[in-house]
Amino acid sequence: MEISDENLKLEEKKGDYWLLKTEPAEWSWDDQAANGGVSNWDGVKNKQAQKYMKSMKLGDLCFFYHSGAKSRRVVGVVEVVREWYDEGEAVDVKAVGEMRAAVGLAEMKKELKGVEFALFRQPRLSVLPVEKGVFDNMPH
Repeated sequence: MEISDENLKLEEKKGDYWLLKTEPAEWSWDDQAANGGVSNWDGVKNKQAQKYMKSMKLGDLCFFYHSGAKSRRVVGVVEVVREWYDEGEAVDVKAVGEMRAAVGLAEMKKELKGVEFALFRQPRLSVLPVEKGVFDNMPH
């Protein structure tokens, strides 16, 4: 499934936006899209990243970002379908859609030049907030 305005309903969206990073060898977009597209996002040990996850609310949208030397790119969007739960130290997310074309880190830096984006400031953090303006201007 590709991402479309119909899938995202950006004009109606009132929640927050996030970026979730994963190594494709650990958890890929194909893994996420399988099983109805729903999975728990767990294994985050960094306290700041966990704090961000605890702030996520139902309906928040997240860029699904493949990290690693060869894979730094946004490949899809997921929606928070279950807020933080302690027993799994996780949130549950559901695939909304795959990007029409993956958006690489170099392309983001070029397109978003001069824009404040947490990914550029804290590139090692696995969960990051995304400003609405950044989310809306990312080529979907």
